Amino acid sequence: MAAPVRLGRKRPLPVCANPLFVRWLTEWRDEAASRGRRTQFVFQKALRSLRRYPLPLHSGKEAKILQHFGDGLCRMLDRRLQQHKASGGDHAPCSPPGAKSPARERPAEVQDPYMPGPTQLKAGGSGKYWPARHSGARAVLLLLYREHLNPSSHGFLTKEELLQRCAQKAPRVAPGSARPWPALRSLLHRNLVLRTQQPARYSLTPEGLELAQKLAESEGLSLLNVGSGPEEPPGEEPAVPGAASAELGASEGNVQQPPLQLGPGEYRVLLCVDVGETKGAGPRPELLRELQRLHVTHMVRKLHVGDFVWVAQETSPRDPARPGELVLDHIVERKRLDDLCSSIIDGRFREQKFRLKRCGLGRRVYLVEEHGSVRNLSLPEGTLLQAVTNTQVIDGFFVKRTADIKESAAYLALLTRGLQRLYQGHTLHSRPWGTPGDPESRAGPSANPLCSLLTFNDFNAGAIKNKAQSVREVFARQLMQVHRVSGEKAAALVDQYSTPASLLAAYDACATPEEKEMLLSTIKCGPLQRNLGPALSRTLSQLYCSHGPLT
Repeated sequence: MAAPVRLGRKRPLPVCANPLFVRWLTEWRDEAASRGRRTQFVFQKALRSLRRYPLPLHSGKEAKILQHFGDGLCRMLDRRLQQHKASGGDHAPCSPPGAKSPARERPAEVQDPYMPGPTQLKAGGSGKYWPARHSGARAVLLLLYREHLNPSSHGFLTKEELLQRCAQKAPRVAPGSARPWPALRSLLHRNLVLRTQQPARYSLTPEGLELAQKLAESEGLSLLNVGSGPEEPPGEEPAVPGAASAELGASEGNVQQPPLQLGPGEYRVLLCVDVGETKGAGPRPELLRELQRLHVTHMVRKLHVGDFVWVAQETSPRDPARPGELVLDHIVERKRLDDLCSSIIDGRFREQKFRLKRCGLGRRVYLVEEHGSVRNLSLPEGTLLQAVTNTQVIDGFFVKRTADIKESAAYLALLTRGLQRLYQGHTLHSRPWGTPGDPESRAGPSANPLCSLLTFNDFNAGAIKNKAQSVREVFARQLMQVHRVSGEKAAALVDQYSTPASLLAAYDACATPEEKEMLLSTIKCGPLQRNLGPALSRTLSQLYCSHGPLT
């Protein structure tokens, strides 16, 4: 006999025991994902582990017992918890036991004054989104609402205009008031604000317009007063929090830093060594010992491209923990002969040169260091010499060959002292990535150094290898896997056909197989604007037009 069917209410899902910690980890994960940082995966693992833990945690230190919670993450939680307590929030990241409240039933809506636009139930129990008073989200909605009602305006604001108006309303921004979850991104996610065009323009959606009107009415603002103009009489508008401008500046994962200018005597030139040159046994620590012996001022950093760069570091910064830093126009890639041999075999050699040419620095040095006997290498000596010659003649690198690591350190010391003398007495200023001051646009040697430089953060962020890529970039990297397709040839191909779909459409438009084989043969490549050639065009047509295995 079949078992009787049990009827009744389903057992409710277990309530999250640590809603604040879950919320903060979610914010940090989303912010890291929006900026393309790999720390998003660290936060995701910790978040998954925390959600499985059924007991409340009263500090970040207690979370150390959970998987994927290290010392750094626990300290971040403790600092955030202290800020939360100082602002008058709950004294524990968990809900009080036995309390039945909307926050208990919906842990994602726990109030946090350090969140822009916290979710709050509207008076009357409608359950709709209602930004808290003095929050960044409320300020943005009201500013856009005034712009919408102003008959002489365009009905939208750019991010710079939003920043400027928030700064005018609250000129004193408290230190550390930038919040991890920007108000603007929260409103975009809720479909209350619409982003269009490039550069971005922000306006209210119909839902956002309806909410902004209710907010204005709740603040005691009439439609006439709200739309009267940019300058409102005191007491007729809600105070815009000072953190709103910081929140907007951090939105989109695209922080707008003020221009940096360093005058003579305000900076020092340091050699920046990649952390990969200091790890492991053998000659790597020996390089640092040689630099110390030669009295070369240096620091060790994680570099996403190259092994050595030079940085003009501010000597008297406002924040000693974060001095201003500009990257000089020189970069060095160091290769021992055995490493050069292995990089040629596995393809890293061409990829690294391609990334070095697009790192934003114009003076590129390829430092080739001898190591042991050439006979013990897996490639013949002639192949290595040809690769080095191509690097200098075709790719435009300056190639320096050294006998051992001591000579390499001496060459770096010589370059450091030469750059210190070259930049002495010059005023340096920062430039955005890809502006006319880019060294790629400057041709020929010059007696004066390039004084319009990238900041270290912009340089390092632009050189990340595994950052999010467009279809065009992935297509170019795919083309470079084909034999004899260099970076210049791949760039010329994607300029003509930016995606694989456009290339396949061009092949489909060809009437005969012979026309397909010669489709790409006349594309101009490189500085000499030579044709791609029939042989390589035929190879690519076979790759993209053959339905069966390649022969």
